[in-house]
Amino acid sequence: MPKIIFTSQYMRDSPPVQLENYVKYIGTREGVEKIDESKLLLPATVKQQLLIGQLIRDIPSAKDMLEYADYCESPTIGNATEFISLALEQNLNRIGKRENYVEYIARRPRVERIGEHGLFTDAGVPVALAQVQEDVCGHKGAVWTHVVSLRREDAARLGYDSGKQWQDLLRSKKAMLCKHMKIDSENLRWYAAFHNEGHHPHVHLMVYSAKDNEGFLTEPAIEAMRSELAHDIFRQDFAHIYEHQNETRSQLKQGAADVMADLLSQVQDHICENKAIEADLLLLARRLQNTGGKKVYGYLKADVKAIIDRTVDELAKEDRIDKLYRAWNDWQNKILKIYTNKLPPLPPLSQQKQFKSIKNMVIAEALKLGGHHFSFEDEDAPEPELTEPANGEPEEAFMEPDDVIFRAKWSEQYKLARKYLYGSEDVPQDFDKAYSLFLMEAESGNALAMHDLGRMFADGLGHEIDLQAAREWYEKALAAFLSTEEEKPKPYLEYRIGKMYAAGLGTDQDYGQAASWFQEAVDKNHKYAQYSLGCLYYRGQGVPQDYAQALRLYTLSANQGNPYADYELAKIRRDGIGTQVDTNISTQHFKAAFSGFYRLEKDSHDDKLQYRLGQMLYTGIGVDKDVQAAVSYLEKSAQLGNVNAQYLLGKVCLETGIGNSVQAIAWMNKAAEAGNAGAQYALGKLYRDGTHVEKDIQKAVVMFTAAAEKKNEFAAYQLGRLYLSDEGISKNVPESVKWLTLSSDLGNAYAQYTLAKLYLTGDGVPKDVGEAIRLFTLSAEKKNEYAAYQLGKLYLLGEDVPKDVEAAIRWLTASANQGNQYAQYALGKLYFYEVDVPRDKEKSLYWLELSAAQGNIYAQYLIDNINSYRNPSVLLAATRLMHWLENLFREDYRRTAGIAAGHIDRKRRQKLQEKKQAQGHKRDDHAPQIHL
Repeated sequence: MPKIIFTSQYMRDSPPVQLENYVKYIGTREGVEKIDESKLLLPATVKQQLLIGQLIRDIPSAKDMLEYADYCESPTIGNATEFISLALEQNLNRIGKRENYVEYIARRPRVERIGEHGLFTDAGVPVALAQVQEDVCGHKGAVWTHVVSLRREDAARLGYDSGKQWQDLLRSKKAMLCKHMKIDSENLRWYAAFHNEGHHPHVHLMVYSAKDNEGFLTEPAIEAMRSELAHDIFRQDFAHIYEHQNETRSQLKQGAADVMADLLSQVQDHICENKAIEADLLLLARRLQNTGGKKVYGYLKADVKAIIDRTVDELAKEDRIDKLYRAWNDWQNKILKIYTNKLPPLPPLSQQKQFKSIKNMVIAEALKLGGHHFSFEDEDAPEPELTEPANGEPEEAFMEPDDVIFRAKWSEQYKLARKYLYGSEDVPQDFDKAYSLFLMEAESGNALAMHDLGRMFADGLGHEIDLQAAREWYEKALAAFLSTEEEKPKPYLEYRIGKMYAAGLGTDQDYGQAASWFQEAVDKNHKYAQYSLGCLYYRGQGVPQDYAQALRLYTLSANQGNPYADYELAKIRRDGIGTQVDTNISTQHFKAAFSGFYRLEKDSHDDKLQYRLGQMLYTGIGVDKDVQAAVSYLEKSAQLGNVNAQYLLGKVCLETGIGNSVQAIAWMNKAAEAGNAGAQYALGKLYRDGTHVEKDIQKAVVMFTAAAEKKNEFAAYQLGRLYLSDEGISKNVPESVKWLTLSSDLGNAYAQYTLAKLYLTGDGVPKDVGEAIRLFTLSAEKKNEYAAYQLGKLYLLGEDVPKDVEAAIRWLTASANQGNQYAQYALGKLYFYEVDVPRDKEKSLYWLELSAAQGNIYAQYLIDNINSYRNPSVLLAATRLMHWLENLFREDYRRTAGIAAGHIDRKRRQKLQEKKQAQGHKRDDHAPQIHL
């Protein structure tokens, strides 16, 4: 029985004769009021049984009452009495005069009275019983009577065991009554009374229009009102359950979810071998070849539709699909049972409206068979997942050393100011004293002091951050450097001027100017200028990108003892950029870099050096990993205003649990406010995911945007994904394309891949296959296995581009060598057939076994049938259809259960992983992560 009963009738002025006898019973029955409670549990009397039989014959709708269900389950005197009483009460409008009905619902026993009676209507409107009776009797049109009944336990739990809750509910439902009963709001008249009956508290509701000929009520409208009332009443139930953590209901709900998930998993891991489906698919393929016009179900002839329907229903006979369909139906019925009296029978799958899209999938598979298309069976292929650089380094502009080797030429006052700025073993850190000494030096014309004053204002060292004051001091410093260099050219001055142009300090950022100044100093063998110019060539900033030139300049600088150059050389050798990968040489350079940074920091306490040491100690690069030592260096650097250190310190503390998350977020915010793109990007991810902070997509967008505007490729990519996802912000494809294009232009392989898919499908942008191929190629050349796989598919299918089997094999092999199971399967299948390439059993087995080891059921099937020359295309088509159905069930279940797409509970995920491992799947059988 449903949890809520909602009945609707209308009053007649002249009641049917066969019901008039009941009126007497209402007053003289073996009533709830007088009966001896000790007899309530005895079997129903013969008189009660006869009367109940007559009631069911004369009022068939009484069988739908909760009280009748109770009586059938336990035919006692008490249950019989309650059913007879309420059946008569709910049909009093069919029995007595209208004035009698009004008086009865207003004054009957257990009515919750408001003054002298129990009637109520709109808030603030007084109800006079005699006046209501007169109005109802004088009304020439229909007067509808509704009864809403709940079980006692539900009413008590939800608060509907008192009139106040019912008053609030019904007073909020005027719009519902007007809409479904077709009554203008100005003409609506309604009155209700709450009856606190023993097992089933209920409310009577009379509704009519002030206009005699207005209003009508249909069965669909009754169902709609029943559904809306149930939704409102039991929404409270769900809130109540959540608030009090009703463990039993949670377990039942989780149990249903587990059943669905297990069944979905079984379908996903199953091959469909069904001769009837194979025969129908081949028949359909032949029929479609001779069918003109649109190949869509709605446009096909009846006999062709019959083949499709038969195929779908044959699919439904598969044991796993049958169980899944029935489990899905049970899930639907749990919702329907709340408010409906009758559950619809389970129709054949081909007639189930929610899954009608499977019919067009059948057509698509038949067309593939008829056209002898190569199929890839990659419907479950994941999208690539973006992960952070493995070395933990944030994106940054220039990580330049300060010029500690020229210390002998600095004035004593300037050197003392720097000691106060950074602190040393004999001089405690004191920003005020540092500022005073720098100011005195600056006023005497010292460009170095002017530069340091600019930095103190920019980073908020001893003062609030003041970017205007910082710019003014940087402008003075640049002017002083230029004037000094003009009088007496020195490589050190040329290097410092180049640094200011590169960083945009005191002037607009100009990499071309920076490169010119660095070149002047490089020509004089200045080691830091060699390093800085190498950075420009490496990034292609102000000069053409040239890895060989960058390698040459880094080597020159490293040979002169510059640890920064050693560090860059180590990365180049590690990653094989512009040269061969050589981990031994890379390790040597990393160790040399760490030793050099340590030696320089010990003398200078420079924040940039402290940052480098902290970063290397945390990642274990060039030295044994030591998180505590790393945090110590990063804290010193962060306190000196180094924004990279502030960002990395926050990140380290969050990842390791050192300190507290509030302080870690505070460090990140400080770096983000100072314009650090890495910190802005990291905060964007925290706000997007709701990790350590409250989830806030709008704040995530702000942070990602700030970082992306500083050319952070990862932030631009994430912005593009957000605008495509419609999560927390409106979907905006043009805005997505804008940011994905920026990220793509910056070389992000994920953005190139995502953008290529948009151009390939024409989703929100004009379709441009040439641009899609270009972007897929760029991404694939950066070792994106998914892009390489897409290129292989495109060239093998020959639909959007001319077919090129050689290119297809080249790209599929590139993807397969990176572990892509779908590319491995495609190659294995390609060599299994004797179509585009000669059959090669050895090659086929090699690739299929690699794919099957990752859980690919299609690959395993081909392995099991490697000695058969039977074309398995039809069987694979049936299997794909079964998996399409599985996806349809999953999406409908998620939508009904309110589960976000792609979301799965962590514990549930762990259970499924353990189950898959028990079935022989690899532990890491999931969407692979590509590290940039």
